[in-house]
Amino acid sequence: MDEAQAYRDTIPAAPHASSNTPTHDASTNAPVDGPISAAASKATVEMLRRMPKAELHLHIEGTLEPELALRLARRNGVTLPWKDLGTLRQQYEFSNLQSFLDLYYQLMGVLTTADDFRDLMLDYLDRAAADGVRHAEIFFDPQVHMANGISLDTVMDGLIEGLRIGGERHGITGSLIVCIVRDMPVDSAEALLDRIALRVGDLVGIGLDSAEVGYPPSLFTKVFARARRMGLRVVAHAGEEGPADYVGEALDLLRAERIDHGCRAIDDETLVGRLVEAHVPLTMCPLSNLRLNVVDDLRDLPIRRYLDAGVIVTVNSDDPAYFGGYIGDNYRALYDIGYTLDDLARCARASITGSFADETRQRALLEEFDAWHATAAIEGTARPDSTLA
Repeated sequence: MDEAQAYRDTIPAAPHASSNTPTHDASTNAPVDGPISAAASKATVEMLRRMPKAELHLHIEGTLEPELALRLARRNGVTLPWKDLGTLRQQYEFSNLQSFLDLYYQLMGVLTTADDFRDLMLDYLDRAAADGVRHAEIFFDPQVHMANGISLDTVMDGLIEGLRIGGERHGITGSLIVCIVRDMPVDSAEALLDRIALRVGDLVGIGLDSAEVGYPPSLFTKVFARARRMGLRVVAHAGEEGPADYVGEALDLLRAERIDHGCRAIDDETLVGRLVEAHVPLTMCPLSNLRLNVVDDLRDLPIRRYLDAGVIVTVNSDDPAYFGGYIGDNYRALYDIGYTLDDLARCARASITGSFADETRQRALLEEFDAWHATAAIEGTARPDSTLA
């Protein structure tokens, strides 16, 4: 067992149905007659792991595992209220988005050097590679680091070095999306754009994240207009805890090309139609939504309704260290409640075509995906005549 796998094995298992619990048909929520056999389940899970995919909704600070947080705190002389791993792990229990963010921002304080950000990125890419990720577009929150006295160059230099090393190690391509923290002052966002103007070539896009309710996208219309003029692609968190109106604002005012989460868009039939017509992907994060009580049960997520309506849906992990599941665990969780391999393959293919990777890279990734899908069909875990486009 290599070091990356040994480290991966320390992650708590994501919630999933037991082998003697009937799974459900995701289209009807009706129980399937009898449990899926252990052999079939194991084969399908392995196919899901091998399935080439992109991750489009991942906060790099949200990959900070407790072990790494304590190690970096010791390395950098940062004092944390929790002295041992067990006590720190107990803090990874949240009742809502805000209680999660409180811990999230506190632990970001252990990241102080470029080496720290490099190591954080490498830990994520090791795990992502084991889950079949071939391309990743990664969020980071420089406003918080800068408020902690860490320069933008320190943050970006470390992350870029991690992407370089991880790319050489695993063949993964990746890019950075700078996120605006929506519950910080708008002036802070403007100041951030002043800083990133000198490094815009190291970024693929700009996003909007953090506490949603009370901070509509409309607050940042001018910020995003300026970012677009700088050549940045646009994504935005909307409709996670906020209303469907926030999704509409993200599309109309920010001109978002992807919507991160988008759970509440289902409340507006016209808005759903717009997402379909404009081919706007939703980067959904099932285990995150469950852990933060956006839904009480994964079956309450509107993923099936979106797929049936023709909305482009991708599966992602959000802040996996805090939510007990990386991208593979999110795919597995959906499989365990009745989504088929074809359903999930459709999402994986959409993650490639919905990425900001250039045409050459997308073509190469689609070739990998098609080769995987042909193998899956041969091995009996996907329909050979399925249409995934």
